[in-house]
Amino acid sequence: MSKDALMLPEAFPQLQNDTFLRATRREATEHVPVWCMRQAGRYLPEFRESRAGKDFFETCRSPEACCELTLQPLRRFPFDAAIIFSDILVIPQAMGMEVQMVAGKGPTFPEPLKEPEDLQRLQAKVDVGKELGYVFKAITLTRHKIEGKVPLIGFTGAPWTLMSYMIEGGGSKTFSKAKRWLYRHPEASHMLLRMLTDVIVEYLLGQVAAGAQALQVFESHAGILGPDEFEAFSLPYLRDIARCVKEKLKESGKDVPMIVFAKDAHYGLEALSQCQYEVVGLDWTIDPRAARERTGGKVSLQGNMDPCALYAPKERISDIVKKMLEGFGTTGYIANLGHGLYPDMDPEHVGAFVEAVHRHSRADKCNGGGGSGGK
Repeated sequence: MSKDALMLPEAFPQLQNDTFLRATRREATEHVPVWCMRQAGRYLPEFRESRAGKDFFETCRSPEACCELTLQPLRRFPFDAAIIFSDILVIPQAMGMEVQMVAGKGPTFPEPLKEPEDLQRLQAKVDVGKELGYVFKAITLTRHKIEGKVPLIGFTGAPWTLMSYMIEGGGSKTFSKAKRWLYRHPEASHMLLRMLTDVIVEYLLGQVAAGAQALQVFESHAGILGPDEFEAFSLPYLRDIARCVKEKLKESGKDVPMIVFAKDAHYGLEALSQCQYEVVGLDWTIDPRAARERTGGKVSLQGNMDPCALYAPKERISDIVKKMLEGFGTTGYIANLGHGLYPDMDPEHVGAFVEAVHRHSRADKCNGGGGSGGK
């Protein structure tokens, strides 16, 4: 196949392992599917070698580089899904903001939004094909290169999480500058959140058109908000994203499962399970059985092992995984960590985690355990 043919979002290789997709629909699977947030990352020596001396966002804008980084973990581990290598902050960039990845500091906005009038600096109507077409090309190329081994997940940051970065100017323990807007400028806050939502919907639809087989929405900073603020400034936009994407996909005869991951938003579990997402992702501070009970079997669940458990000896990792599977059951469940992999983690321990999920969940199926997936 020529390079030009590889870039066309058609005639993709047939999917060989649909375990992850079936789990999103709460269908029976031979084993619990497993993947890791940030599975393409700095914990892999080949990742560090590929990225050496290169600007982070320059890498994000290279479809070939993103494809290679997405495939690297699949060569090591029998993951049941891949997630395209990119970054949530490509959306603020597409809206006209400068974002730099500063060594030792992380993402940095040289000119963050300070007052409501700064919203005029943003490009409200974004041509996602023009501004973010490099992500779509990376997805299409990866769908071909992955050769149908596993499904490919596309993703986006959620409106509140993106807003918090755009105002704060980078990472923060309190995100007090961003939260200041919610209390002092609620109308401007909603205006910005609506602008972001509109871009995100088009961005996700573009990812599906390019070949994404599932979508995840990262509300990474949900836990900064209290229940009332979450209900006012996060939940409505998460709900709108799922509704609008689903409606548009239905018009074109497509149906792609969606995952919402609102980290630390324990108070929002019931509401999130009623937002048209097939899967609700969980961090490690939620009890599996309680999460099952509170979501009422309406959705599949994903998570929620503490990433730091991967620092444990391999036999201990196996025990932790076994207990986690017992809590969630093996139907309507996708094993993952409660956050992304950390740069100093041993790849062998990641392999032990994946192997333990497959081994224990297969054993459970053989023993007749179907779990509590709400069937």
